Amino acid sequence: MTLFGLDPAEVTPLVVRATGHNLSIEQVEDRFARAAWTSIAEPGDRHAGLVVDQLGSSAALSVVVDRRSPQWVVEALRDAGTEIDEPEIASALDRWTPRLKSEAVLRALRQAARYDARLLVPDDAHWPSGLVDLGDFGPIGLWMRGTDEALASLERGIALVGARAATGYGEHVTMEASAGLVDRGYSIVSGAAYGIDGMAHRAALASNGHTVAFLAGGVDRFYPSGHESLLGRIAETGAVIAEVPCGTAPTKWRFLQRNRLIAAASLATIVLEAGWRSGSLNTAGHASALGRPLGAVPGPVTSAASAGCHRLIRDYDAVCVTNADEMAELAPLGEVQAALPMTEDDRTSPERTRLFDALSTRSARTTTDVAACSGMSIPEVQALLGALHLEGEVRESERGWTRVPPG
Repeated sequence: MTLFGLDPAEVTPLVVRATGHNLSIEQVEDRFARAAWTSIAEPGDRHAGLVVDQLGSSAALSVVVDRRSPQWVVEALRDAGTEIDEPEIASALDRWTPRLKSEAVLRALRQAARYDARLLVPDDAHWPSGLVDLGDFGPIGLWMRGTDEALASLERGIALVGARAATGYGEHVTMEASAGLVDRGYSIVSGAAYGIDGMAHRAALASNGHTVAFLAGGVDRFYPSGHESLLGRIAETGAVIAEVPCGTAPTKWRFLQRNRLIAAASLATIVLEAGWRSGSLNTAGHASALGRPLGAVPGPVTSAASAGCHRLIRDYDAVCVTNADEMAELAPLGEVQAALPMTEDDRTSPERTRLFDALSTRSARTTTDVAACSGMSIPEVQALLGALHLEGEVRESERGWTRVPPG
């Protein structure tokens, strides 16, 4: 089996425990490979999704383990019916290779066992069906704490998202919307952040409904820490899900990528309160790209906390909704939602975001360390560091690179 040369007698029980049922040798190999890929590739890595989908998870892992050449991979993909440029694959291999660490996968599996976390794969019965619409941008595997019933409830999930710095008005509307949607048979999906997200989850729990939280870090380290108790309650009766393995820290890039899971797993997305540049607008953008219904709750025209909602209604065709009945109209239960194929979003600078996530303002890091932390190739990191150095955003010393503090 492709297990990095690890002892199958040690790995197999951990993989079986992480999946919750007996597995054949081929299934153990597939799930181990997918667990490894959640560590090797950053969330939303299209090339990783493509290689795994076309070659199979185990064969795709062997590509990295055996240090296959870009030409070899291109030919293998061509044989599978997919054409791709060799430079793209070369860059992808440069991103993945520094993160190829067998001990990291073993540690993630042990940590999953410690926290009773499970690994979900697309073949599982309760894999969120909406994630299929992400195509190659979809997750290779998911780590989860919670119940199968809550996972199944995603088939009727509605995402309620909004600002962390919520006002009393926003929290009141969210509480009534969440409780009202639960009463109508919906499951509540959100990101467990402070403000609107937290209120959506709490109201769903108070109404004895199902709620699912998608995290940007590992499910063994609840974030934010102030919601540890809330997330513990969600894990007992609902589900807490992450695309990255146990032990992984949340970063700005991973929050942005987490948002696409919230949008894809839900029948519709509602933004209840958001400033002009709120992160919840990113979730709304993913919902729109996927063809999911999008709603926004209006607020006082003088409130900066609702400026993002008004922007969605005016410029992005979001439906103005004011109560649970109107929200439910966006995705009536039993109706099939049409989806559009996911396309690469170039409205932001993901490479810059990932590089900044990997840098510290205090501790210098080498180019190799930055590449491993960001999931980018060393040449990509070197080129971007050079550009940012000219812009005064980063600083180089004998020990490595640091980020220049803002201001």
